[in-house]
Amino acid sequence: MGQELRAPDLLKQLKQFTAARIAIGRVGSSIPIKESLQFNLAHAHARDAVYSVLDVDGLFAALKAFDLPVLQLRSKALTRHKYLKRPDLGRQLDEDSSLHLAGYSGYDIAIIIADGLSAAAVNENAFGLLHLLVPKLLAAKLTIAPICLVEQGRVAIGDDIGKGLNAKFSVVLVGERPGLSSADSLGAYLTYSPKRGLTDESRNCVSNIRPHGLKYKPAAEKIFYLVIEAFKRKISGVALKDNEGLIDH
Repeated sequence: MGQELRAPDLLKQLKQFTAARIAIGRVGSSIPIKESLQFNLAHAHARDAVYSVLDVDGLFAALKAFDLPVLQLRSKALTRHKYLKRPDLGRQLDEDSSLHLAGYSGYDIAIIIADGLSAAAVNENAFGLLHLLVPKLLAAKLTIAPICLVEQGRVAIGDDIGKGLNAKFSVVLVGERPGLSSADSLGAYLTYSPKRGLTDESRNCVSNIRPHGLKYKPAAEKIFYLVIEAFKRKISGVALKDNEGLIDH
């Protein structure tokens, strides 16, 4: 019979499965100085991510690989300060951007890339995910609207854009709120029949997409599965269950 692990040893083994702060030790009634410094550094990375800037030029260049039009749009939040203070403005397109959608209409999928609360996450992960996802969508004979890059945008801005493009479905890739162990997490929010006024129960979410979280390949496969199921059932959100891999008995 194997030797029984003490609680501290067990926690140290668990560290290989999580980036959360466990088994950090202590010095008297406090934590070790190394752990304190790492915590402060993680907090600084999270703050930096919130104020990071969308690499529009870099994304434009990368997205040329898909041979699709790319539109540069903005929300009604004109500055980062306004974006953080007025979440409602980040959910709506400004007038010029709304006009920019004119002339494009009638698609299966609208793909929207928005900075959200971590443009750094978008800069680092959006293309890597789309490089695997877009071919799957095209192979399924789904038409893709011009890809939209949105500055100062939140999740619900995909409703304005999806409706403006007359798209049946929207995929919003957005930088998620930075945590103290992940300042580079990308989220994908999926909405069938997007239109203004929808709330979060109308969407499916695939989160923590990044090399040290949910990797691009399983993320692309999960999103594709949900897209196909949404089109079959004409629903998304809480009404659309993720039954992939489950066997009916």
